[in-house]
Amino acid sequence: MIIKDKKHFSIGLILTAGFIGVFLLILSPVFGDGKNGLEYSDDIFNKLSKGSSYFIPKLSKTLEPFTGKNFYVTVKYQTPEDAQRVAQLFITAGANVEQKGDSLTIQGDIGKILNIIIRDSDLMYKNKGEEIKNIYGYDEKKVLKDWWLSLNQISKTFKTNKLFEESKIFDEVNKKAVEPAYNFYKIEAVKVSEKALIMTLLLAGYVIYTIWWGYSMYYLFEGIGLTAKKPKVKKEI
Repeated sequence: MIIKDKKHFSIGLILTAGFIGVFLLILSPVFGDGKNGLEYSDDIFNKLSKGSSYFIPKLSKTLEPFTGKNFYVTVKYQTPEDAQRVAQLFITAGANVEQKGDSLTIQGDIGKILNIIIRDSDLMYKNKGEEIKNIYGYDEKKVLKDWWLSLNQISKTFKTNKLFEESKIFDEVNKKAVEPAYNFYKIEAVKVSEKALIMTLLLAGYVIYTIWWGYSMYYLFEGIGLTAKKPKVKKEI
């Protein structure tokens, strides 16, 4: 390799060495609780995401028009054992359930049942899964997954039967209550206002670090004569 500009090449080497040094620091478990920089930042953003995903109070109000409104639907599950397990969920929520093999015929009050599911989601969101386990007698994450699958299947059936309002509210409970509760279970919820400084520093650090690498490559290429500049055109005399 022929170095054509020692000054720029030296600057590039220094920047690259510094970049690699910081990268090794980021991969070191020195950011609290034995986390490396990537794990620490991922943990922070997960907490912030959870803090911004609490829709349950507002969602509960949207259920008011559905209180006292009954539904009747048949849902199919993968196995009779799955159907039997889910049947107990709906029975505990106040529904009338009839099982035939791997299928359940469910009848009940939309508002009442969805409020029970929201209650379970709220407990999971607040990392109180043990309470759900005590209610239903099996793993809390499995309970939430069973609710999610059931709501999804019921919503599809409603759409097929052109019951679009009912389908919409079941989808909303799934997306705004069950999914966040399941996905963020055992993660501490933190508001953006509580971690504004750290979040700003992480984002600024990411931008600076990206630019740092760009300039490292720029000076190294300048040093070996690779540039993006157009060559000067010699004019003929």
